[in-house]
Amino acid sequence: MGSNGTATATHASALAPPPSQGKLIAVLSIDGGGIRGLIPATIIACLEAKLQELDGPGARIADYFDVIAGTSTGALITAMLAAPDENKRPLFAAKDINQFYLENGPKIFPQEKAGFLKPVANLLRVIRGPKYDGSFLHDKIKSLTRDVTVADTVTNVVVPAFDVKCLQPIIFSTYEAEHDPLKNAHLSDICISTAAAPTYFPAHFFKTHGPDGQFREFHLIDGGIAANNPTMVAMSMLTKEVLRHNLNFTGNPAEYRNYLIISIGTGSAKQAEKYTAPKCAKWGLLRWLYDGGFTPLIDIFSHASADMVDIHAQVLFKALRCEENYLRIQDDSLTGHTSSVDIATKENMEALIGIGKELLKKPVARVNIDTGVYEAVAGEGTNEEALERFAKKLSDELRLRKNNFNSY
Repeated sequence: MGSNGTATATHASALAPPPSQGKLIAVLSIDGGGIRGLIPATIIACLEAKLQELDGPGARIADYFDVIAGTSTGALITAMLAAPDENKRPLFAAKDINQFYLENGPKIFPQEKAGFLKPVANLLRVIRGPKYDGSFLHDKIKSLTRDVTVADTVTNVVVPAFDVKCLQPIIFSTYEAEHDPLKNAHLSDICISTAAAPTYFPAHFFKTHGPDGQFREFHLIDGGIAANNPTMVAMSMLTKEVLRHNLNFTGNPAEYRNYLIISIGTGSAKQAEKYTAPKCAKWGLLRWLYDGGFTPLIDIFSHASADMVDIHAQVLFKALRCEENYLRIQDDSLTGHTSSVDIATKENMEALIGIGKELLKKPVARVNIDTGVYEAVAGEGTNEEALERFAKKLSDELRLRKNNFNSY
């Protein structure tokens, strides 16, 4: 891997679909959440450091995962982990992603000076158009990813968006892009689209072109509308690809025991109880769209989507008696500015990094399906200890794949 001299695993499909060269199918999934992307970025940096302890300083997240899936800010992190540099290696080391947010967050989400008229100005902005024009974000993503398309990534990626013209989710993946030129969009267009949260950024329009003059139009907004937590989307796309190539994979649920999933959230304010039924009962259209600096409707949709996916995945892995193969890392105790998606002050961004570091020290937790609250799991240690166990499994899997591949 990279500078430590060992071979690099590129696309899983370059070696044949997983798990044909090994035993596991590894997925990293990153939720949407705006500037709160600093929380998963901190967690991922810890995981990459664990992998480097095992395999050397050249180890990168993309070397170990068959798929990296991301929605909105999670897609931006995905692009940084999976887009190729001039040496066909990942564009960013995980430890450098936080610095990217610290440097660019205030320009992506420019903060207005506080004042007694600010709430009125924000409300008027919501009425007349998106809060941000997105021009800096667009330019930054394009300068980073250049002309890279989904098929060019150093490992497979999966990114959901939502097409407002067709009123349906659109899933972009490396697997599909390799077979369908009209789904092989530029990584910049995909990242801009999946980050286009209603009321925050404008919808994004682009075309893709295929042979013989074919083209396809996309009219896209935030992927969080469809899947703010893209874990199950990634599993579905992987399963579809395995079925396409591997006739020995029957689709039997028991074979999902091969999956190794790390799903990382961007935090929520569940325990803060920001909204109540008596309060919401009095709201009209505008208050659902904007209330005290927050966007209740967007909050509710995105958290509902993320939690439903977590519940489905948790029940599936429990039913298969392989809960140890599914790790969800999420903080549900955000308060105040840290629960916002766009307060990109230096103080708040540093607080979010601190939350990520504290989350590593907290015990592994799973969501209680009845209460929605994350509860500690006895005997599984902290999230950092769990990442250390997963890093060992990922390292062993990569070593097995290289040995098997070299034996052919």
